[in-house]
Amino acid sequence: MSDLIIGPATPGEGERRRVERRGNSAIGELTLPEVRRILITTLLSAVVLLLFLWMVRTVVIAAIMGLIIGFYLRPPHLLLVKRTNKPTLSAILTLLAVIVPILAVLAYSYSELSDVVSYASVHQAEIVTKVDAAVRRLPFLTSASASGALGKFVVGATAYGTRLPGLIKDALAGFAVSATIFMFTAFYIMIEADAIGTYLSSKVAPRYGELRRALEVNVRGVLYGAIYSTLVTQSLKSLIILGMNLAFHVPLAGALAVVSFIIGFFPIVGSWSVYLPVAIWLIIFRDAMGQAIAMLVIGTLVNTIFISTYLRPKIAADRSKVLNFYWMFVALITGVYTFGLAGILLGPILIGLLKAIVDTVTSGSSWKLIELGDDEV
Repeated sequence: MSDLIIGPATPGEGERRRVERRGNSAIGELTLPEVRRILITTLLSAVVLLLFLWMVRTVVIAAIMGLIIGFYLRPPHLLLVKRTNKPTLSAILTLLAVIVPILAVLAYSYSELSDVVSYASVHQAEIVTKVDAAVRRLPFLTSASASGALGKFVVGATAYGTRLPGLIKDALAGFAVSATIFMFTAFYIMIEADAIGTYLSSKVAPRYGELRRALEVNVRGVLYGAIYSTLVTQSLKSLIILGMNLAFHVPLAGALAVVSFIIGFFPIVGSWSVYLPVAIWLIIFRDAMGQAIAMLVIGTLVNTIFISTYLRPKIAADRSKVLNFYWMFVALITGVYTFGLAGILLGPILIGLLKAIVDTVTSGSSWKLIELGDDEV
């Protein structure tokens, strides 16, 4: 009847109507060629997806970081676009404003640490003597001698230090690939964010609109919360390390703060990997037991317990507006220990996706929308 009223359908219009009717048909109405085509397409898609994930497995964290940083840098990028009217130049200048200071700090830290390694390799015997004397000052160890073991340790540590440039050179290949992916992803997001959003929205069927919105809101929220809280808390812990080093006149105060910031992103290790050796150094080379105890107490109670286990998930949960403190705590802790460095983002993403799916499936309005869409087609 509708064809008689509207008029004869064109060949393209007729095919579109048949596809729409087929979209609501039962599975049993599919023909054998259609089933074969679905199976082949699904298998081919799965193989291609697995190969793609295997190909980008080593740079996925760099791509995600580039995605997030690109969105963070869009406001200053857009301000530069208004002044220069050149999006590409503005994106390059925005990235340089962030990358150049970071490279300068890393170069300074590497230079300072190289000087320490050179000094230790020249004064090995002096270092062993001081450590041995510090051990003898401890109760019940007045007659102990640790010279042999300490000598081997110092020799091994300095030997590792001399190999450090070679190790860094070997790691540059992987780092260069990750850095390239990071920069180009951030650049691409700054330039084409609006076009990317429009393209992705156009690829989602209207009946899945509620699920798409839930996934978008949850993923954006947990990513923002995880990145923001990690950067804030790592900066705060590094500032505390820097303050204690300056207060106790510890050499390489700035370099050690930078090391604390970087090393805190990795599983198991954290700022304790910096303040614990510094406390030992204060005892051995300064005979400053009070300063060493203060370093350990402040580092353990503030950096490790308060900031890492409470403040970071608290800030992430508040900023995400998606997960509460408990689930953000679980996401950060288990994500890091399961996926390593990438778990900082993957843990919150997985729980955020799970929450979006559960919220959508358990929402009565989602089923009503699907039924209405089926009736209208």
